[in-house]
Amino acid sequence: MLKTETPSTQHAQLDQYSVEALVAALVDDQAQAVQAVQAAESSIVAAVRAMAPRIAAGGRLIYVGAGTSGRLGILDSVELFPTFSWPHERAIALLAGGLGAMFEAVEGAEDDRSKGASDLRLLYPVYNDVVLLVAASGTTPYVLGALQAARTVGALTVGIANNVGTPLTGDADIGITIDTGAEVISGSTRLKAGTAQKIVLNTLSSALMVRLNKVYGNLMVDLHATNAKLVERAVRLTMHATGVDAAIARGVLERCHFQVKVAIVALLNNTSIEDAQSLLDESDGNVRATLKP
Repeated sequence: MLKTETPSTQHAQLDQYSVEALVAALVDDQAQAVQAVQAAESSIVAAVRAMAPRIAAGGRLIYVGAGTSGRLGILDSVELFPTFSWPHERAIALLAGGLGAMFEAVEGAEDDRSKGASDLRLLYPVYNDVVLLVAASGTTPYVLGALQAARTVGALTVGIANNVGTPLTGDADIGITIDTGAEVISGSTRLKAGTAQKIVLNTLSSALMVRLNKVYGNLMVDLHATNAKLVERAVRLTMHATGVDAAIARGVLERCHFQVKVAIVALLNNTSIEDAQSLLDESDGNVRATLKP
């Protein structure tokens, strides 16, 4: 039996716990998710190193999963645009059962291996695409079908599973095993298995965006200011990076359509918006490389 399906020996009397003990058990168990991800750091590093050149060459991030794993892939994909201005068409998520399964479980969808393959093929994957395949069990047919289709065209495949020695991690180009073990509630991989998966996906995409010059220092300088909160964040980031006051930061940002990178380069180099944009274009968006010594 898979570890993620095995009932926990530590909490066999869970239904008899006091509320205090119940909450403590659920919270404490989540700590093991972090430990499992830490144990997998070397494979996460290998994945980032392999992903970066393909995405820099124009590839897409394609997430594939079922149930909780698939929903976490959707979450990671949609957050890349507001956080890093990453194009929607270059972060695509496939969920067994279709997007409707985001809100209501579609029974049996994860068992259709041929559907996973056909859904992936409909995206016309190519060599530079990176396919992130997530399944707690590591045996989900829908995900394995997508894996096979991705490998056929030479796309980079990264398999993420919560059990050791699974087909998903073994057959992918890079396997990331996050061995979270038995769940407090037997088989409920929406708990620490899901937490570990989210940490891995956050880490992969965030590290990738840093490597693609979407960050200056540790500042989110490529955000897309789509609402009032993000507009104010853009002002604060520009102030922090340049030392100017809010009025000056806002004025420059308004002139460059709230592109924080452009505002920072224009202010620190005392140059025009147009020249700042040109410098960034020449440096592949690397703020640090554009700054005068």
